[in-house]
Amino acid sequence: MEKVPISLDSDALRSFVLGIETGSFALAAQQLCRSTSAVSAQLKKLEQQCGTPLVEKRGRHLVLTPGGEILMSYARRLLTLNDEAWRAVRGELLQGDVRIGMQEDFGESLMPGILGPFSRQHAGVRISARVDRNQPLLQAIATDSLDMALLWQGDNLPASSERLGQCPLAWIAAAEWDVAALLACGEPLPLVMFEAPCLMRTRAIAALEQAGVAWRVVFTSHSLSGVWAAVRAGLGVTLRSQIGLPAGLRVINGQLPTPGTLGIALLQKNSADPAQQLLGQLMAEAVSGYLLS
Repeated sequence: MEKVPISLDSDALRSFVLGIETGSFALAAQQLCRSTSAVSAQLKKLEQQCGTPLVEKRGRHLVLTPGGEILMSYARRLLTLNDEAWRAVRGELLQGDVRIGMQEDFGESLMPGILGPFSRQHAGVRISARVDRNQPLLQAIATDSLDMALLWQGDNLPASSERLGQCPLAWIAAAEWDVAALLACGEPLPLVMFEAPCLMRTRAIAALEQAGVAWRVVFTSHSLSGVWAAVRAGLGVTLRSQIGLPAGLRVINGQLPTPGTLGIALLQKNSADPAQQLLGQLMAEAVSGYLLS
């Protein structure tokens, strides 16, 4: 007979997640109205159940072990489902209106997979969505036209925004495009870019100028679909992330200056709202696979 798996303690999982998120299990104990020793006991119980250490001391701080990182990714989802079931049984299903915005790179590729299942599971939440560039989304948040937004991390984000991590950038060209031959001829590198101001455009030009690579902008667009169409047509190269990379395009990083990374941030007007909390978690999970570990 197959051994029945151990059921992880949900209260212990909550203490574990909160301890890591606050950076202190003592703070987690205060927020959970428990003693520090009780939270420490819960952590030890989880480690015994998992058969591996979950945190380790690094200087004056506790950090996740590889096993702890794996458990953390599941713990948040388990707690979300636990809380959702609890609310449903009590007749407290999510209700209300959420106005959500996403930068174009995220909106075209990630939004359908996030909002579709959410809408089906939480019919009481009315969602309105907007896909746009960073600056219009920031303006919409500031004027209370949006409740939350997933954006690239520029210099002008509010201090309250949540930094989700760093996303590698990539030089992208059509599959048949020969950048080596063009550079060997001494021709300026043709760039396909968003209209200024644009974080990617600024980053691309700075990287090329620092490396002494001649360049010229041959095509500008106000939309991401326009950028992809021009690159697919072979007009030039662009600098983006690999999120939502269309078929027929490829990364050519090894032949051009290293473009570095760009942060992704989540901005919310009311992070205590249950619907916003859940949507924020879903968005963070959706981009996690593209972030540097």
